[in-house]
Amino acid sequence: MDSDFFGQAFVYLIAAVLSVPIAKRLGLGSVLGYLIAGVIIGPFGLKLVGQEGADVMHFAEFGVVMMLFLVGLELQPDLLWRLRIPIVGLGGFHLLVTTSIVMAIGVLAGLSWKMALAIGLILPLSSTAIGVQTLNERGLMKTAGGQAAFSVLLFQAIAVIPILAFLPLLATDSSLSAALPSAILVSTEPASSGATLTGWQQTLMVIGTVGGIILAGKFLMRPIFRFIAATRLPEIFTATALLLVVGITLATQAAGLSPALGTFLAGVVLAESEYRHELMSNIEPFQGLLLGLFFISVGASIDFNLIMQQPLLILALVLGMAVIKSVVLVGLGQFFKLELLQGILFAFALVQGDEFAFVLFSFATQSHVLPAVTSGSLVAVVALSMMLSPLFMIAYEKFVQPRFAQRSPEREADEIDSNENAVIIAGFGRFGQIVGRLLMANGCSITVLDHSPDQIELLRRYGWKVFYGDASRIDLLHAAGAEQAKLLVVAIDEREKILQIVKQSRKHFPHLKIMARAIDRRHAYELIRRDVDIIQRETFGSALNMGVEALKLLGVRAYKAHRAALIFKQHDEEAMYDIAASEGDEAVVIARSRQLAEDLEQILQSDDRELIHDFDRAWDTSAPDR
Repeated sequence: MDSDFFGQAFVYLIAAVLSVPIAKRLGLGSVLGYLIAGVIIGPFGLKLVGQEGADVMHFAEFGVVMMLFLVGLELQPDLLWRLRIPIVGLGGFHLLVTTSIVMAIGVLAGLSWKMALAIGLILPLSSTAIGVQTLNERGLMKTAGGQAAFSVLLFQAIAVIPILAFLPLLATDSSLSAALPSAILVSTEPASSGATLTGWQQTLMVIGTVGGIILAGKFLMRPIFRFIAATRLPEIFTATALLLVVGITLATQAAGLSPALGTFLAGVVLAESEYRHELMSNIEPFQGLLLGLFFISVGASIDFNLIMQQPLLILALVLGMAVIKSVVLVGLGQFFKLELLQGILFAFALVQGDEFAFVLFSFATQSHVLPAVTSGSLVAVVALSMMLSPLFMIAYEKFVQPRFAQRSPEREADEIDSNENAVIIAGFGRFGQIVGRLLMANGCSITVLDHSPDQIELLRRYGWKVFYGDASRIDLLHAAGAEQAKLLVVAIDEREKILQIVKQSRKHFPHLKIMARAIDRRHAYELIRRDVDIIQRETFGSALNMGVEALKLLGVRAYKAHRAALIFKQHDEEAMYDIAASEGDEAVVIARSRQLAEDLEQILQSDDRELIHDFDRAWDTSAPDR
């Protein structure tokens, strides 16, 4: 085997291992880390990789193919139906408006309308790989802006199919060069047969391939996976999953389609299959590694010679395209009732070009729609925009989000019509609801405050009487009846806000008993120092109950497991109050924690020896002791 292969593999792996942790530590994200690593090791950096770049890119694109297959597997019909308006509305309007603007600029710049339309169809597309990865890394996928961005990415992934089918119809002069410069980033090329087919024949071939994938996925794959699963050999199932992806890749290449689009469709078809989760778990490790390789290859393949020939033009195109897309996306976000902050997130997540653009520009050149020089410049624009995208997300987190948080208009608190209840609950999410339901079930009257408008609207639809307001405001606590109430339950999930409410309540309503939710142990220490009457760590009780069940499954008698848990709880709470007194001295806290852990182990072992009593066994109906 060629030793150079291992040398190149070593270079790519060490680039990923070194660059990504550093990039994440600096807050740049893994995608930008991969891209920078590619630039450093590429022909315009250390020259550790270069001539094999195109071959590596062909291999690395398989990571994008797998990612789209996994995205398709996530898209069950109920999710697609729930996102139908943003997918079709946001995605469709974005493509239509941005294409029109880019086409108009192209015509004004002297391009033919066919060339301008082709560019207008390709440049507005955004990278699914970068968009999804960046949003997931920053925990923003579930936000309104993240969901809107995901919907547009889905629409664009689907839209590539008709765009590929439509591009041959824009063919102009057949004398245009069909070869891309070797240094330009290239992607999956259409099959040679595509060059000999007419536009309509190519369109029919695309439709036939897509239909074949859908039918095969619906009626053929389930029996095959059922047969493979019956062998009970995980490695064969993994091989079958990879065979499926590779097979679809070859089929779509033969038809001149993007393989990623074919596997995306196959994933959607298999989203309701009983083997969906098994497929995901088998493919995800390969997808993650190859996707990283893809981003490194993008960085290594950027043609800086081409960029240096026209630096101002390419820079203007990159920034201009980012501005156009951002303005259009923010405007669409406002039209579809997104908050401005979420609209900016929506726009910033989609400023980059799309990996499919490499396929589309290559296809447009081979179909005699665009000249090679134009395609080369636009490919450089797309590659550079990929490096720009993580910077936009950093700007969003560092500058935009804090500024909007400071300036967001404060909604007026609701007028509270009952202020004679004995209990006030601040925060009525998953934690506060359990406390409130238990109290109400036992005849206790409660006043509920929550600072999340969305949560309040949801709870009111279920019949709960919840008032909007910030419980750290003294006037709101007055209105809620804090002077007459006996108990304040602080159940919100914001660490600093909990401390603020406790501080204000202790100062202005000293008679109130306060129960507070602690986010973690260190938070509990801070609450202890503020003389909170009862502190409940949010995961402590459920974790302790699971520990009891674990002991029982291991053969420990029920009474011994429950008693051990009670001893553990009592000792742990005493230790927590003990350690809380050692404020700020980390060394003392660590030493004391170790000593208390040893003491607890001795207590439990001693108690285990003393607990063999017949009267204890009388109420234990579990299996005999070991």
